[in-house]
Amino acid sequence: MKLLDRMKSLVKKYEILARKDQVFEALTEPITISQWSGDEAFMNPVDGGKFSLWSGSIHGENKEVSEEKIVQNWKEKDWKNYSTVIFSLNEINGKTILEMKHLDIPDRSFESIDDGWDRYYLGPLKLLLERK
Repeated sequence: MKLLDRMKSLVKKYEILARKDQVFEALTEPITISQWSGDEAFMNPVDGGKFSLWSGSIHGENKEVSEEKIVQNWKEKDWKNYSTVIFSLNEINGKTILEMKHLDIPDRSFESIDDGWDRYYLGPLKLLLERK
């Protein structure tokens, strides 16, 4: 009998010195995504639109897209099932609070996902926007 992966969840909050529309663009526009990710990106930022980052190693579908909230079915290339990523954006006094919830992460991938959000995704996104 094969043991099933246990699933974990992760929540991260970033305060970004940029307007909400700029953060939204950094999450949804392929050219801007390529700037902070350092790789080609495909993103169709509409409900039901597909996306692919880092040459397809991360891919999925946008389930809900608005300037306040983005919900994605999200997975790494070698995962069997999709996880859910929810970005919530709230602007306060010219700063954006970006909260990211990542649900249903396979236990074996949790540490690399936790580190990856900071090192390769949200950390570089914040740096790019705050340099502008």
